[in-house]
Amino acid sequence: MLGGVWLIYFGFGLLSAAMAPLIEPVSRDLGLSYTTMGAILGAWPLVYIVAAVPCGAFVDRVGLTWSLFLAALIIAASGGLRAVAFDGATMFVAVGLFGIGGPLISIGAPKAIAQWFQGAERGFAMGVYITGPALGNMLALVLTNSVLMPLTGGDWRQVMLIHTGFILAAAVAWFLLGRHPVNRVVERAARHRETIAGQIAVFRRLLRLPAIRVILAMSIGAFFVHHALGNWLPEMLRSGGMAADEAGLWSAVPTAIGIVGALIFPRLATPPRRFAILLVLTLSTGAGALMLLIAGVPALVVAMILQGIARGSLIAVLILVLMETRGVGTRHTGAAVGLFFSAAEVGGVLGPLAIGAASDLTGGFDAGLWLLGAVSAGVIGLLYLHRAIEGGAPAR
Repeated sequence: MLGGVWLIYFGFGLLSAAMAPLIEPVSRDLGLSYTTMGAILGAWPLVYIVAAVPCGAFVDRVGLTWSLFLAALIIAASGGLRAVAFDGATMFVAVGLFGIGGPLISIGAPKAIAQWFQGAERGFAMGVYITGPALGNMLALVLTNSVLMPLTGGDWRQVMLIHTGFILAAAVAWFLLGRHPVNRVVERAARHRETIAGQIAVFRRLLRLPAIRVILAMSIGAFFVHHALGNWLPEMLRSGGMAADEAGLWSAVPTAIGIVGALIFPRLATPPRRFAILLVLTLSTGAGALMLLIAGVPALVVAMILQGIARGSLIAVLILVLMETRGVGTRHTGAAVGLFFSAAEVGGVLGPLAIGAASDLTGGFDAGLWLLGAVSAGVIGLLYLHRAIEGGAPAR
């Protein structure tokens, strides 16, 4: 089951990063400004904000097998529609569709971990499945301009169709895994058919918890930086003089480091260590963005390493804290993670949009990078607030 979740999440990561290395040819082909492209890159997080809460309730109610299968079909449809987009509006709609399938995956995955793993194994399993989208991101960044674009004669539309074909194959594989008799027994026990009024009451009860509210605020800042760098880093490097394929390779370095980090940090994030680990990961995020302001290969290497330390692990540890907060539990994991991503994707929308708009206004990316450093500092402040709310004790 962990392997099946990993495969679906890999497809999620592949398509979510597919636009970043194609910004230049897509913008040129469709006649788009950087501001418009920033809005398109933020389209699926925008839809995500609205979809995440009902998707969380849907996953709790319907179960993982059908939820993740449907999610894979929806994101495959998003990839196929991108391939036939003919202007900014149609591309916005195509990318936005991903925001319906995405939350079903990012909510369903931690729910699967909550159902199948306990104790220290839960943290390790969180780290394992987080490597799926990270590896998908990395391969999209590395292979798009170095392999797939040459293979298709420079046709970005065919590249999108290749990604879509893989996701459809992953959907079939997951569905077959989900039909295993043992999984059907586990899923039947975990599913609960609460009324709509009951589900609304659950959301209200969760939002009344101060610790939950601070975690949601932290998620907004974390996603602001994560989505901004994830979408614009290849173009930042390309505009600094790199060739497109070289920029893609460099942009994949943080993701590669993040894969290793995802196998280490969530497992180490036991209650006594969580504050320190979250502090290190957030500091790395902000410093990694600011190091891009310094010219030269040594500074770039440091920036990639710092970004990689936090890539994937920060979100995984935040979700782990959320899942183990009193009042959540396995029964309401879907609802809680739905709230998390609904809030987080506010940052997911604003991050890419802010970087694109700042670039158009200032003629470069420096102002946007300073903004990312400031947002990271705000997340650190919220982390200390969370510790104060918890009475000085580390997050449970």
